[in-house]
Amino acid sequence: MKQLVSVFGTSIGLAKKSLTFAFVALFTVSVVLPLLWMILTSFKTSPEIFASPWGLPKSLHWENYSNAWKSSGIAHYFLNSLIVTVATLVVLIPIGAMAAYVFARYPFPGSKFLFGAFLGGMMFPQFLVIVPLFSLVGSIQHLFDPQSKIVHAPLITLTLVYIAYSLPFTIFVLTGFFQTLPKDLDEAAMIDGCSHSRTFWQVMLPLARPGLIVVGIFNGIGLWNEYSLALVLSNSEQNKTLPLGIAELANMMHYSGDWGALFAGLVIVMVPVLIVYWIFREKIHETMLAGAIKG
Repeated sequence: MKQLVSVFGTSIGLAKKSLTFAFVALFTVSVVLPLLWMILTSFKTSPEIFASPWGLPKSLHWENYSNAWKSSGIAHYFLNSLIVTVATLVVLIPIGAMAAYVFARYPFPGSKFLFGAFLGGMMFPQFLVIVPLFSLVGSIQHLFDPQSKIVHAPLITLTLVYIAYSLPFTIFVLTGFFQTLPKDLDEAAMIDGCSHSRTFWQVMLPLARPGLIVVGIFNGIGLWNEYSLALVLSNSEQNKTLPLGIAELANMMHYSGDWGALFAGLVIVMVPVLIVYWIFREKIHETMLAGAIKG
């Protein structure tokens, strides 16, 4: 009887492992195959794409990338997205970290209500506030005045909006991370004569670096691919971001028919995200695992 139970338990264990492996393999194929297909298609000519959509390219047409980068204006859109994303993260992460540290370490009357208000911002759909947001931003006339002396003023506006929209997620994640750090650390720093601000900047913030990296990566990916707010607030060709440029390139392809350049543009959009994730993949996995163990 014990042998039957042991054999039955072993069979169940093998079945679970097989199902898990099959699920992971299926998920990997569903992600990798479209990515490889898009990369291969970016090296084809338009007639070759329609004649053999699933076949390998007969030769590598690198001019698709030059056409997408220069002729289609992807270089300018790329620079705009890079400026907006980096500027948002540079301002967002310190502000979010300071607010999260206060919520985690210094509770005050109404702090739970205020923290809940930030969490509510994560559940508020963007399309409900696009019209009033546009009216609010448009009331600042010099940001939309073509004669304004401020260079890339709509990009400044878009950056401020991105900071506001990214704060709830940043504060939510970093608050939980600061709560997991031992309280003995900041107490020891205070005993050694550190002020509250010095304790935060020199002791607690460096310890929260894994959380900062994860927050920065997830926010960066979201900002890099953001479309709806950029569509409303970027009111000129000069200030369009990369997702808007790709959408415009896709519309142009209906007339010019240079589909290879379109797929090359899509690859250009994905490359920075993949590079950043590949560089910090170990930090992301360690932070996620640490959070799971502590939870």
